[in-house]
Amino acid sequence: MSDPTSVVTDGRAVSYGASVYNDDELRVCGDVKGKRVLELGLFGTVPNCVAMAQRGARSIAIDPSKENVQRARQAARNSEVVVEFHEGELADLGFLMNAAIDLAVCVHHIDLNTDIARLFRQVHRVLRPEAGFVFALPHPMSTVFDGNDPVARRRYGDSSPTIGDLTMALQRANFTIDVMHELTPLHQPHAVAPSTLVVRARKLGS
Repeated sequence: MSDPTSVVTDGRAVSYGASVYNDDELRVCGDVKGKRVLELGLFGTVPNCVAMAQRGARSIAIDPSKENVQRARQAARNSEVVVEFHEGELADLGFLMNAAIDLAVCVHHIDLNTDIARLFRQVHRVLRPEAGFVFALPHPMSTVFDGNDPVARRRYGDSSPTIGDLTMALQRANFTIDVMHELTPLHQPHAVAPSTLVVRARKLGS
């Protein structure tokens, strides 16, 4: 992996957080030009759906917050791109036909309150066969600690779905994991635990 100073920060790469590598470095999402992409939960001042639209994607986004949608609409206007926005819960994807999406992205919107079984089933339904589902969340191990304190303060799984929870939910929804990154903050290369988990799962079946 290249030196952190080389990370592209032009606002057009899919972001996984302010202090970790973006997709220009990780290359998890790949080339989105001409693809129909879905952002599940808006993330970033310039949301990932806008960043992907800037790169030629046909972007769609859903978020439960009216205010987030309004801000994202303005970001799309400022960037002079077209994004189709929907206000609703992340798993409420009835507006999409089966096998209509080439890539789904969900960054920092999966937590203990998320019905991951339902969400993953709905994402599987709307993805084309073999299409990717990329999601990022605080690394489950990082939630055990307070900052860089090496003493565990919480039980693993009390504050976040575990890697096992996520893996089993993906398997039951008929996904296979083909990429997993455990990212350490760029400014804390010797952190006691990774800060961010990034996963790409591929849809199996039709």
